[in-house]
Amino acid sequence: MSHNKILNDIKNMDFENTFNPYYDRCPIHDNKNAPKIRRLYLKEMLDRACDIEIDSIWVGRDLGYRGGRRTGLALTDDINFSKHLNRWGLEPRQITNGTPVSERTASIVWDILDQIEKPIFLWNVFPLHPFENGNPFSNRAHNSLERNAGREVLIKVIQHIKPRRIIAIGNDAFNVLTPIYGNSGKLFKVRHPSYGGQTEFINSMHDLYKPYFNL
Repeated sequence: MSHNKILNDIKNMDFENTFNPYYDRCPIHDNKNAPKIRRLYLKEMLDRACDIEIDSIWVGRDLGYRGGRRTGLALTDDINFSKHLNRWGLEPRQITNGTPVSERTASIVWDILDQIEKPIFLWNVFPLHPFENGNPFSNRAHNSLERNAGREVLIKVIQHIKPRRIIAIGNDAFNVLTPIYGNSGKLFKVRHPSYGGQTEFINSMHDLYKPYFNL
């Protein structure tokens, strides 16, 4: 499967109150070529992931307005944008204007990733940014229709990069992945770091990656 099929599926996602960072441009925060650059980065990451053995894919819920809506990268905010690209040998280019924005979940995730040298791919159940009606700079959980569409893309991403393990971050990801990979022996669940789950998330990741931590 090529990255073209994955990108085409994402392009064809058409849901109300969602922002597609690979094809939509935010008139307030995005630079002129932001969607094109985000799309290019995703293509390159998908291709480069096929050329190496991926230790794991970390799967969150959906993009947030302070993180992936701006970067086009799951679980990644402006502060960690360059580090994410550097892990894949990509040159960072500025795609948003103004002061860099941080996201709490991304900060916690990258505090862990900074300590692990293994190849890890980041993705979400729903690859777009869902927001509340009338407020594009808000977050909401994706609905069932969006989840179904996202699941199909998620499966294709997993088939494309062939990770050794699948790490579901939170119940949303775990519930989507369990019917498909629950008996594979490669699916693991960790608590989402938001809403008081930070300590449990960190402890679970230490248990899963203890031999690989660069401490």
